[in-house]
Amino acid sequence: MSSPASAAPSVFRHRDFRLYQLARLCAVLAVQIESVAIGWQVYELTGSALALGYTGLAQFLPFLAFSLIGGQVADRVDRRIILAVCQGVMLLCSLLLLSFSLGHVRDVRFVYGVLVLFGTARAFYSPAGSAITAHLVPTEDLSRAIAVNSTTWQVATIAGPAVGGFLYQWVGATGSYVASASLCALTVVWILSLKVRTGQASSEAFSMSTLLAGFRFVRRQRLLLGSITLDLFAVLLGGAVALLPIYARDVLHTGPWGLGLLRGAPAAGAALVAVVLAMRPLGGRAGWKMFVSVAVFGAATLVFGVSRSLPLSVLALAVAGAADMVSVVVRHTLELMATPDEMRGRVGAVNMMCVGASNELGEFRAGAFAEHVGAVPAVVAGAVGTLVVVALWAWVFPELRRVDHLEEAARQPLPEDAEPEAVGTTS
Repeated sequence: MSSPASAAPSVFRHRDFRLYQLARLCAVLAVQIESVAIGWQVYELTGSALALGYTGLAQFLPFLAFSLIGGQVADRVDRRIILAVCQGVMLLCSLLLLSFSLGHVRDVRFVYGVLVLFGTARAFYSPAGSAITAHLVPTEDLSRAIAVNSTTWQVATIAGPAVGGFLYQWVGATGSYVASASLCALTVVWILSLKVRTGQASSEAFSMSTLLAGFRFVRRQRLLLGSITLDLFAVLLGGAVALLPIYARDVLHTGPWGLGLLRGAPAAGAALVAVVLAMRPLGGRAGWKMFVSVAVFGAATLVFGVSRSLPLSVLALAVAGAADMVSVVVRHTLELMATPDEMRGRVGAVNMMCVGASNELGEFRAGAFAEHVGAVPAVVAGAVGTLVVVALWAWVFPELRRVDHLEEAARQPLPEDAEPEAVGTTS
């Protein structure tokens, strides 16, 4: 039997998996570069924490409205085609933002409108992207493929903000949007190069019952329910991304390059953990490790909230990202291994709705709160709220706390009252 370290690269033997990682890398780089430019530009134009919060809300509302439909579509249409079309829409968003910059438009409502379009595309992109991984590698490589997926995302999330910050510093918003559009175009090319054809995973007729099937499945799977909602409320309260432009300019007294470092720091910590987990799986006591990691995330966010030093702030955000990565791997492994293929799109949609709520709605919460009490109290209060959520979830979901090895927990039998049309047949 090969060692974990020697077995880890095996996922790259699969051509489509390699191409998909290139596509993910370009896509996430594009989004991160764009996000730095939007955040700094909006705060520069408005000087308002609430305006920054609205950038999150503009993405979340369409994501909330269309995610369940996106999950249905992902179970009925070739997921490769969905990804290519959605990425084409994201390319259009980058071009619209470029026109905003070239036209020297000062009305940020234009930016919010573009973000609404982006959020709509992401509502269809995310369930398809989450579900397609299981088609790119054999089942025995799936856990490591998930860790590699996360590594790719984190590497791009480290490089993207740093590149975006320096681009904004030297060539302004226009150069940032040109780079973002170019990367989106490359993403479309890589996705269309995939040979995999996922076909129609589910043949059920479209109805309100099938639309809500993902919710029913998650509700009956207590481990999924606990892991997804723990991440939802912990990041909803503890997320501070929307306020980073305020911290960079007004608290830490740095420029766009400093904002890039702050935005990339969580991904730097997360990437390190993802690389370790790709070579050496999480092992036993996975549930306990998940709760500890979310508590560390809250504590690190608290340190960031009170810091007045750029190096300390970057370190605190890196620790928060590293801790959050453990939660991501546990949640996503449970999701893919415990969900039959004909349900993966819809269950993925439920998961991505919660991720969207925790991230984008969390940005709005942070911005709205900071508008009234200030950025520092908003971050500190949110971090304390995260620690309270960890303690509460450890009590409400004892079975999640007691999870040992993920593979065994994910294959537990479905509840007897699970509805056939909601869950299908496990393999």
